[in-house]
Amino acid sequence: MPVLQWSLLFVLSLLLSLLFLFIHLPGPLLLGSMIVGIIFSMRGISLHPPRCTFLGAQAILGCMIAQNLTGSIFTTLAAHWPMVIVILLATLISSAIIGWLLVRYSNLPGNTGAWGSSPGGAAAMVAMAQDYGADIRLVAFMQYLRVLLVVGAAALVTRLVMGDQAQTVSEQIIWFPPLSGNLFSTLMLAAVAGTAGRLLRIPSGVMLLPMLVGALLNASGVMVIELPEWLLAIAYMSIGWQIGLGFDKQIFLMALRPLPQILLSIFSLMAICAAMAWGLAHYMQIDFLTAYLATSPGGVDSVAVIAAGSHADMALIMAMQTLRLFSILLTGPAVARFISVHAPKQPA
Repeated sequence: MPVLQWSLLFVLSLLLSLLFLFIHLPGPLLLGSMIVGIIFSMRGISLHPPRCTFLGAQAILGCMIAQNLTGSIFTTLAAHWPMVIVILLATLISSAIIGWLLVRYSNLPGNTGAWGSSPGGAAAMVAMAQDYGADIRLVAFMQYLRVLLVVGAAALVTRLVMGDQAQTVSEQIIWFPPLSGNLFSTLMLAAVAGTAGRLLRIPSGVMLLPMLVGALLNASGVMVIELPEWLLAIAYMSIGWQIGLGFDKQIFLMALRPLPQILLSIFSLMAICAAMAWGLAHYMQIDFLTAYLATSPGGVDSVAVIAAGSHADMALIMAMQTLRLFSILLTGPAVARFISVHAPKQPA
């Protein structure tokens, strides 16, 4: 019965999230709901969150990011533009090489391997892969597996770097603050800008348009973005369920044969991005946590949730993540075609 299953999903997600909150793990609601969603999927329990719920969560997340974006971030990026360009190019080239090797040394079709290994927005990659004839089931599995591993690593790194500060952040959370009319204007911003982003077919526009418009309105003093923690909690859990329930037991069994190569490709990209984070931290004189989250290979929404639970520089992180997303979206089709045509296959 769907009602019983949804109730069980909610209760178990809440309990696991509270456990993660108790041990001061960043992004506890995202991680808890994601893990429970994966368990449900692997046990054959098929639940499909309403599409509007996930889109609403992304729009709310965009508003949350907008609170932290200021004009100074563009000054910072402009001052260090050579390093920013190097990071973007290195990410693109690394993902292309890894995708080529994955197709070369696995039984994955060229299109599927290329799109599945692309470090862009998972939902956007799956949608674009379908347009180019790839097996979207395997692409979705590879993309959400990458997101799962990246989120887990980001949460672990954040917890290790923050140390005792993680407890301070958890204790500072006020779940039910007094509300004002700013909440209504924030919800209107999320609804209008999020809908516009979807209608205009902007990749990840449901999150990015509220983020950009909200940052402009918030910085200019036209409005004050107000997002109580309980509303953010709902958004975080919705995103976690979307990721966790997106796994499929049958697709997992189908992907068992190339799974070692898939995992190796994901871990390789994560290691390369971590090395770039070390260089970025030294070059820009910023903390390693900010650099790590800024160079982390997606997804944008998941990284934003982890960053929100830390003292990292959200503005720099989201600027770098957004630039990476758009660069991947622009180059993805050409890279996928190149890999499909030119990546030699292993002899049978």
